Amino acid sequence: MNSTWFRRFTTAAGDGPRLVCFPHAGGSATAFKDLARALPARFDVMSVQYPGRQDRYHEPPFTALAALVEAVAGELTRELAAAPGRPYALFGHSMGALVAFETARLLASRGELPSPQRLFLSGRGGPGTSSLPYHLYDDADVLDDVRRLGGTDQAMLEDPDLLELVLPALRADYRALGTYRWRAGEPLTCAVTALTGDRDPMMKPEDAGTWRAHTTGDFTVKVFPGGHFYLYDQTDRIASAVTEGMLTAAAAA
Repeated sequence: MNSTWFRRFTTAAGDGPRLVCFPHAGGSATAFKDLARALPARFDVMSVQYPGRQDRYHEPPFTALAALVEAVAGELTRELAAAPGRPYALFGHSMGALVAFETARLLASRGELPSPQRLFLSGRGGPGTSSLPYHLYDDADVLDDVRRLGGTDQAMLEDPDLLELVLPALRADYRALGTYRWRAGEPLTCAVTALTGDRDPMMKPEDAGTWRAHTTGDFTVKVFPGGHFYLYDQTDRIASAVTEGMLTAAAAA
């Protein structure tokens, strides 16, 4: 890959379907390292690296979700167009679920690529289920929320030097979430799997079902033990669910 937007964490890219993964607020591509390695070797797992973190630290992070989606969709179109006809799916967790969903909508409206065979939307209900004013949060509010949700190394939040590295991306992502406004449109046609932890403080398990209204395709809900970052503790079970979902969608295509 020539793009700065995607990372792979396996020794070789499989020649099977592609899975493109979108991280949570403040997160980086490495959030999906374990999942990439747990999936079948024939899958090609690409993790999105947003600007403003890790090796893209010196690039300004996006503060508007629509602009981030526009940029990701353009990069993804170029990447996937190099292998026409190869099936692909999108997986997004928390903020990444919104980015993946809006990316799929934008790609569908442009018609330059086939639709993804499936969306995996994790740790967040559908558009309109959360309207917290994240863009008004100061640094203390953001850090309190991150601590509440878990997932981030808590020791990092207490280290001033490390905190200085992660705060700009967190601020930007929370602003993007707070200013996001759902705009109704045609539902997607691809299959959707909604995933959640059964003790997620950000959503109730039944909130996962709100994604049903946003596709005319097959829809499935998967509930796992754990909180907002359940996927870190349930890697093998998530990998099984993703494998089943991708193969089911491929068989139906």
